[in-house]
Amino acid sequence: MHEPFTLLLSVYDGDRPDFLQRAFRSAVDDQTVRPAQVVIVRDGPVRAELAACLDRLQAGSPVPVTMVALERNLGLGPALDSGLAASWHDVVARMDADDVAMPHRFEVEIPLIAEADIVGAGLLEFVGDIDHVVGQRVPPTDPEQIRSYARMHDPFNHPTVVYRRTAVLAAGGYGDLPLMEDYALFARMLQNGARPVNVAEPLVYYRVGATSFKRRGGTDLLRSELRLQREFRRQGFTSSPEYVRNVLVRGGYRMIPWRFRRAVYRPIVAHYTEHGDSQDGGEAAGSGPEPSGAGQHEPCGPDAPGSPAPPLTVRR
Repeated sequence: MHEPFTLLLSVYDGDRPDFLQRAFRSAVDDQTVRPAQVVIVRDGPVRAELAACLDRLQAGSPVPVTMVALERNLGLGPALDSGLAASWHDVVARMDADDVAMPHRFEVEIPLIAEADIVGAGLLEFVGDIDHVVGQRVPPTDPEQIRSYARMHDPFNHPTVVYRRTAVLAAGGYGDLPLMEDYALFARMLQNGARPVNVAEPLVYYRVGATSFKRRGGTDLLRSELRLQREFRRQGFTSSPEYVRNVLVRGGYRMIPWRFRRAVYRPIVAHYTEHGDSQDGGEAAGSGPEPSGAGQHEPCGPDAPGSPAPPLTVRR
């Protein structure tokens, strides 16, 4: 028997109801190993269509759903901290509101958390629908490699992680560092001695598009990047030479035009781990509504013709 676990999602007004429905179904209804609880954080007021979708998902869920309603939009980090406080279980799995979990995701990850504090996995990037895969991110898997890699890059794909709430809280939780909160948290966890595990196999489909690269740059994100690097240096997580390298390379990545970021810097700097998890919906440019997920729930968004993607061969 595996440990019971909570699935944690954060939703804000910019999320699409049809994407949310698909994400929820994939991580709950379609899983071979289901969560024992779902915590959905409503990060600030949402429009009527999205609110109705949340109500229908809660009412039709095969597992209990706890809704945490925040009066105003606080951002992803504070929202997830609020969700962690509402979790019934120590083991918590993350899911984004616009990604798609593979049916065996938790069957693979949950047994591994028995001997770990954080478990991550690979992911497949897709545009439009999951049969249009445009990239793959394979994380480092050796524990020492994970710790070494973390000094320049986030070693975990945030939408794939399962972790122990006690280890997260011992590291101070997510905090509020826009687009960097996950990386900052995971670095603190590793520095605290958290036991890391990564699975190379992709277990989540991650939605990408032009906005994925646009939102990874600009002065606001540069400020977050510099703050993150200062914290790493102050905490002793990085050395002085590593600090200078990170500021030059990662800071430069934030400031170049997004088209160059996509074509040149991403393969070099981001490689496979920089997720840039945010609450801007991550919608693929020019994509239309996705097919509604299987099941008996009333659709939360407009359905489009389509069929499930063919099975994908992945490494076990």
